[in-house]
Amino acid sequence: MKLTRGLFFLFTVALLLALAGCSDREQAQNKGTSATTQTTATTGMGEVHLQELPEEVQALTPIVGEVLYAPIPFAGSDGHVHLVYELEATNFTDGKTTIEKLQVLDADSRDVVATLDAKEVASRLQPAGLREAVDTLAPSMTATIFLHVTFDEANQVPDRLVQRLSLKATAAPPGQQKITETVGPTEVDRRDVAEVGPPLRGSNYLAADSCCDATRHTRAALSINGQIWLAQRYAVDYEQLNADNRVYSGKKKKKLDSYTIFGQEALAVADGTVVKAVDGLPEQVPGVFPKNISPAEADGNSVILDIGGGNYALYAHFQPGSVRVKEGERVKRGEVLGLVGNSGNSLAPHLHFHMMGGPRSFASNGVPYEVESFSVTGRNTAGTAAFDKAEAEGTPLELDAVDPAKRVTDAMPLDQIVVSFH
Repeated sequence: MKLTRGLFFLFTVALLLALAGCSDREQAQNKGTSATTQTTATTGMGEVHLQELPEEVQALTPIVGEVLYAPIPFAGSDGHVHLVYELEATNFTDGKTTIEKLQVLDADSRDVVATLDAKEVASRLQPAGLREAVDTLAPSMTATIFLHVTFDEANQVPDRLVQRLSLKATAAPPGQQKITETVGPTEVDRRDVAEVGPPLRGSNYLAADSCCDATRHTRAALSINGQIWLAQRYAVDYEQLNADNRVYSGKKKKKLDSYTIFGQEALAVADGTVVKAVDGLPEQVPGVFPKNISPAEADGNSVILDIGGGNYALYAHFQPGSVRVKEGERVKRGEVLGLVGNSGNSLAPHLHFHMMGGPRSFASNGVPYEVESFSVTGRNTAGTAAFDKAEAEGTPLELDAVDPAKRVTDAMPLDQIVVSFH
């Protein structure tokens, strides 16, 4: 028998109700023996709700969702505990499906710990292979939803999470397009987060495109060797402001040494072993994105350190000829690795730094870390666009001063704060 799309959905609802009825009868005969599942169904007036019913119920759901990598709790410079992770969602229908609300639940208590409305979901919904967000899932589309959940205290973080999606599925018959389903159960990874020293010394460093919602790093999903990786999930680009809060001084923007950070010493954040050291690649012209950069040269002159515990620190874009370590060499915390430059895939001199769970700069997953001690001296509350404009034009960046400076210990510097390293 061939079913049209509308009849197919009506058939599905009937099937669900029949299965639910069978399940009720079986439970009456086998009290206390029937388990439940996270994706089941009942029907209501114009809506289909996929709540928790016995596992015998088999519900066809518009969205298939999976959390690829369990989130790891860490402390941020704002005093909160953060979880950063990704939900891979596939629209398994031949019509558009819109997520009108996404709730993150404690999978055990079913308490709601975070809620995103349709606009917030749309700003985080990134189709596979693209870097621009969309507001709906096209037929058969797979997309990543980048999630960021915060808690006041570490003991508030659940052991397990699950996502509840409130959907509008155009492939369903009229009056039955509102659907609620639950997807992507995941454990919370309770591993110990690496505590490290500062990657630079001195003051007035702005943490650009840092965790946890900056699109350039946190959402830089890459398909490497047949697998999706997010090595830059917790990456930061450190720029340095001068006394006038400018990224560079003078009128000659294309002069490398007019940038405040150019030539600063990058430091080993912990004792470790050099697993990769690249030198000899040329500086790029500042203010112009380089073209035809191969993946092998994207980090420019760079260093990767194995600091133990499955943690690797990557430093990118050093000046040519400035890398002071060799592969296989042991280094001590605070040792100079190289000088900040503009090599590789770089628009302006800066230090790119991130931690990852493997030794490969792309085929690894970013892991969080906490810097032992630093001070927050200002904030760019106008956001990334304002910083990009100030960097491009050499104009002062308007900051909200933190006076007196806020001393922070054992936390990650978050996006658009200005820090001094002790």
